[in-house]
Amino acid sequence: MTYDLLIGQRGHSSWSLRGWLPFAVFGIDVSVHSTRIYSDTFAAEVAAFGGAGTVPVVKTPQGGLLTDSIAIAWHLAEAFPDKGLLPAAPKDRAEALSLIAEMHSGFTALRGACPMNLYTGWANFETPPKVRADLDRIDSIWSRALDRSGGPFLYGDYTLVDAFYAPVATRIATYGLSVSNTAQTYVRTHLAQPDFRRWRAMALAEGPELPQYDMPLERSPFPAVPALDARPLDAGSPVNDLCPYSDLPVTLLAQIGRRVFGFCNAFCRDKTVVDAEAWPAFMRIYDS
Repeated sequence: MTYDLLIGQRGHSSWSLRGWLPFAVFGIDVSVHSTRIYSDTFAAEVAAFGGAGTVPVVKTPQGGLLTDSIAIAWHLAEAFPDKGLLPAAPKDRAEALSLIAEMHSGFTALRGACPMNLYTGWANFETPPKVRADLDRIDSIWSRALDRSGGPFLYGDYTLVDAFYAPVATRIATYGLSVSNTAQTYVRTHLAQPDFRRWRAMALAEGPELPQYDMPLERSPFPAVPALDARPLDAGSPVNDLCPYSDLPVTLLAQIGRRVFGFCNAFCRDKTVVDAEAWPAFMRIYDS
């Protein structure tokens, strides 16, 4: 029973991230399909998949169609009641549903002024009053939940609420936005979460930052978890004959640490170069 999920570019499509994280974090089988936002073919590709002009879109194994991230969330929580997608306590569950809905419909000032960008940081961003108001509300939500649960996520373990606020955490990181120490710790927790690390690695392997997301600001490094030193290579003798992801013969190389490893295609190589430790299949070879 496999779902089909249509997403946009990982580095910029915050709603695609919200749609994908529940599948990844909770181990729900999904086949991921990609389209490119701002491309001439975007609308036609979304329509062909069954969508209504936006991503993400999900086809269920039963033939159902989910054309909105909140519908995806509700469906998965209902379809997999034993996976813990929502908090178990009735009071927490009710609050979680409210916070997901608030994220889905709110914080438009923050979302408009600070689009998601996983390629870079931006320095000296001046926070407009409406963005500050959004941040204050978000900080209040996070701090209240974390003080009560003890973390590391809003209700202790990862839930759909965390998936919906993950792109907010990336915005705070990208633009260096001022929030409380509790909220900053929660941001760092998101940046270190293994599935998010894999998403960002795939984002950088997909291709360059879109020009529509450029800002009239000084660039700074994105505050990602430190990665192993790695770079692509044109020639060398790899320690492995088969790609760690596909088991196909290696055709492209990268130096990671002090050794050379082979991969079956550029995407496999490049996502590993970005963040090798995010990929258990690669690390089994690296550590052997």
